[in-house]
Amino acid sequence: MISKWNELATVKRELAERDWFPGTSGNLSIKVSDDPLTFLVTVSGKDKYKETETDFVLVDEQGNPLSDQGKPSAETVIHLEVYKKTDAGCSLHVHTLDNNLISELYAEKGAITFRNVELIKAFGIWEEDGELTIPIVENWADLPKLGRAIGEKIESVTKAILIRNHGITVWGKNAFEAKRHLEACEFLFSYQMKLLHAKAINLKEVL
Repeated sequence: MISKWNELATVKRELAERDWFPGTSGNLSIKVSDDPLTFLVTVSGKDKYKETETDFVLVDEQGNPLSDQGKPSAETVIHLEVYKKTDAGCSLHVHTLDNNLISELYAEKGAITFRNVELIKAFGIWEEDGELTIPIVENWADLPKLGRAIGEKIESVTKAILIRNHGITVWGKNAFEAKRHLEACEFLFSYQMKLLHAKAINLKEVL
């Protein structure tokens, strides 16, 4: 388990350097075993810009802690859905300005789709006409309900889900792949926001 701890700690450090944990938000997890399902998840309410020996706690397939290391993140249910519905080995959940804006702008469509943008290759999409679709779910305050909503959107090709005005959850077969997916998503969201802004300016100039 030590190697898994270190792997997740490295990802937390790198995401902290990007300032992706405002106000103690966000939570990360990494699978330790499949049968029974156990995984390390961030402890609730901790400052993720700091590193301590109690940053993560091991939980079971119900999300219950298996030690007195601390209280698991309240959003552990999201990670549970990912591990139960996919073969993921790591799941990352962060709140950024761009992913919140995108989730609100495209909420009524229920998803955002990217085409002809280089970074979709981070998801293994290499076809000339390939596309990446990221579903968007409502931000239910009832966390079990939120977990179920996320689970209902997960398909074999899904690697990320946006929660409206909340954040994004991404996953991968390991921490490296999950981080790659997260970085690609955040690039795509930033690109889309800037593209929409540029188009709005051009429209005003034409008018």
